[in-house]
Amino acid sequence: MSARLKLSSAQMVAAARARIEEIETADLIADIDDPDVVIVDIRDIRERQRSGFIPGSLHAPRGMIEFWIDPESPYFKEVFGQDKRFVFHCASGWRSALTVATLQDMGFAAAHLKEGFSTWAAQGGPVAFPEPKE
Repeated sequence: MSARLKLSSAQMVAAARARIEEIETADLIADIDDPDVVIVDIRDIRERQRSGFIPGSLHAPRGMIEFWIDPESPYFKEVFGQDKRFVFHCASGWRSALTVATLQDMGFAAAHLKEGFSTWAAQGGPVAFPEPKE
Protein backbone atom coordinates (compact mmCIF):
# COMPACT_ATOMS: atom_id res chain seq x y z
CA MET A 1 0.00 0.00 0.00
CA SER A 2 1.52 3.31 -1.00
CA ALA A 3 0.29 6.58 0.38
CA ARG A 4 0.19 9.65 -1.82
CA LEU A 5 2.29 12.47 -0.53
CA LYS A 6 0.83 15.95 -0.19
CA LEU A 7 4.04 17.37 -1.64
CA SER A 8 6.67 15.53 -3.66
CA SER A 9 10.40 16.00 -3.17
CA ALA A 10 10.58 17.50 -6.67
CA GLN A 11 7.89 20.04 -5.74
CA MET A 12 9.78 20.92 -2.56
CA VAL A 13 13.02 21.49 -4.50
CA ALA A 14 11.21 23.61 -7.12
CA ALA A 15 9.59 25.74 -4.40
CA ALA A 16 12.93 26.20 -2.66
CA ARG A 17 14.70 27.15 -5.89
CA ALA A 18 12.03 29.75 -6.65
CA ARG A 19 12.89 31.70 -3.49
CA ILE A 20 16.64 31.31 -2.95
CA GLU A 21 19.76 32.62 -4.66
CA GLU A 22 21.23 30.15 -7.14
CA ILE A 23 24.87 30.42 -8.23
CA GLU A 24 26.05 29.13 -11.59
CA THR A 25 29.08 26.81 -11.54
CA ALA A 26 31.27 29.16 -13.61
CA ASP A 27 30.51 32.05 -11.25
CA LEU A 28 31.52 30.07 -8.15
CA ILE A 29 34.69 28.85 -9.90
CA ALA A 30 35.55 32.51 -10.50
CA ASP A 31 35.01 33.27 -6.79
CA ILE A 32 36.90 30.27 -5.38
CA ASP A 33 39.81 32.40 -4.14
CA ASP A 34 37.61 35.15 -2.66
CA PRO A 35 38.34 35.18 1.09
CA ASP A 36 34.81 36.46 1.75
CA VAL A 37 33.18 33.38 0.18
CA VAL A 38 32.74 30.20 2.22
CA ILE A 39 31.81 27.13 0.16
CA VAL A 40 29.92 24.62 2.29
CA ASP A 41 29.70 21.00 1.12
CA ILE A 42 26.70 19.22 2.65
CA ARG A 43 27.25 15.90 0.88
CA ASP A 44 27.85 12.72 2.83
CA ILE A 45 31.50 12.12 3.76
CA ARG A 46 31.55 9.06 1.46
CA GLU A 47 30.57 11.26 -1.51
CA ARG A 48 33.51 13.57 -0.77
CA GLN A 49 35.87 10.60 -0.54
CA ARG A 50 34.59 9.04 -3.77
CA SER A 51 34.15 12.14 -5.97
CA GLY A 52 36.54 14.60 -4.38
CA PHE A 53 35.67 18.05 -3.10
CA ILE A 54 36.16 21.73 -3.79
CA PRO A 55 39.51 22.74 -2.26
CA GLY A 56 39.00 24.87 0.83
CA SER A 57 35.34 23.93 1.16
CA LEU A 58 33.88 23.36 4.60
CA HIS A 59 32.22 20.00 5.14
CA ALA A 60 28.97 20.38 7.09
CA PRO A 61 26.72 17.32 7.24
CA ARG A 62 23.20 18.20 6.12
CA GLY A 63 21.72 16.65 9.24
CA MET A 64 23.56 19.12 11.49
CA ILE A 65 23.52 22.35 9.49
CA GLU A 66 20.59 24.06 11.26
CA PHE A 67 22.32 23.46 14.58
CA TRP A 68 25.76 24.53 13.32
CA ILE A 69 24.48 27.93 12.11
CA ASP A 70 22.40 28.71 15.22
CA PRO A 71 24.44 30.75 17.74
CA GLU A 72 22.16 29.54 20.55
CA SER A 73 22.70 25.86 19.74
CA PRO A 74 25.31 23.87 21.68
CA TYR A 75 26.54 22.69 18.25
CA PHE A 76 27.15 26.21 16.83
CA LYS A 77 30.28 26.52 14.67
CA GLU A 78 32.05 29.89 14.81
CA VAL A 79 32.66 29.91 11.05
CA PHE A 80 28.94 30.51 10.55
CA GLY A 81 29.08 33.60 12.76
CA GLN A 82 31.48 35.36 10.38
CA ASP A 83 30.43 38.13 8.01
CA LYS A 84 31.01 36.10 4.85
CA ARG A 85 29.04 34.97 1.81
CA PHE A 86 28.03 31.33 2.25
CA VAL A 87 27.41 29.11 -0.78
CA PHE A 88 26.13 25.62 -0.04
CA HIS A 89 26.35 22.68 -2.41
CA CYS A 90 25.52 19.01 -2.69
CA ALA A 91 25.90 16.69 -5.70
CA SER A 92 23.11 17.99 -7.95
CA GLY A 93 21.62 21.01 -6.21
CA TRP A 94 18.56 19.37 -4.68
CA ARG A 95 19.67 18.92 -1.07
CA SER A 96 21.41 22.29 -1.04
CA ALA A 97 18.28 24.05 -2.36
CA LEU A 98 16.20 22.58 0.46
CA THR A 99 18.93 23.39 2.99
CA VAL A 100 19.34 27.01 1.90
CA ALA A 101 15.56 27.55 1.92
CA THR A 102 15.45 26.27 5.50
CA LEU A 103 18.39 28.45 6.53
CA GLN A 104 16.73 31.44 4.88
CA ASP A 105 13.61 30.71 6.97
CA MET A 106 15.87 30.82 10.05
CA GLY A 107 17.21 34.23 8.98
CA PHE A 108 20.61 33.01 7.76
CA ALA A 109 21.67 34.49 4.41
CA ALA A 110 23.09 31.92 1.99
CA ALA A 111 23.05 30.82 -1.64
CA HIS A 112 23.52 27.45 -3.28
CA LEU A 113 25.39 26.06 -6.26
CA LYS A 114 22.60 25.54 -8.79
CA GLU A 115 23.84 22.30 -10.36
CA GLY A 116 25.87 21.11 -7.40
CA PHE A 117 29.20 19.37 -7.63
CA SER A 118 28.01 17.44 -10.70
CA THR A 119 29.27 20.07 -13.17
CA TRP A 120 32.18 21.43 -11.13
CA ALA A 121 35.10 19.49 -12.64
CA ALA A 122 33.65 19.51 -16.18
CA GLN A 123 33.62 23.31 -16.09
CA GLY A 124 37.24 23.52 -14.92
CA GLY A 125 36.73 23.74 -11.17
CA PRO A 126 39.58 22.38 -9.07
CA VAL A 127 38.97 19.11 -7.21
CA ALA A 128 40.86 17.79 -4.21
CA PHE A 129 40.76 14.30 -2.73
CA PRO A 130 41.28 13.28 0.88
CA GLU A 131 44.61 11.74 1.81
CA PRO A 132 44.33 7.94 1.75
CA LYS A 133 44.14 6.39 5.21
CA GLU A 134 46.92 3.99 6.07
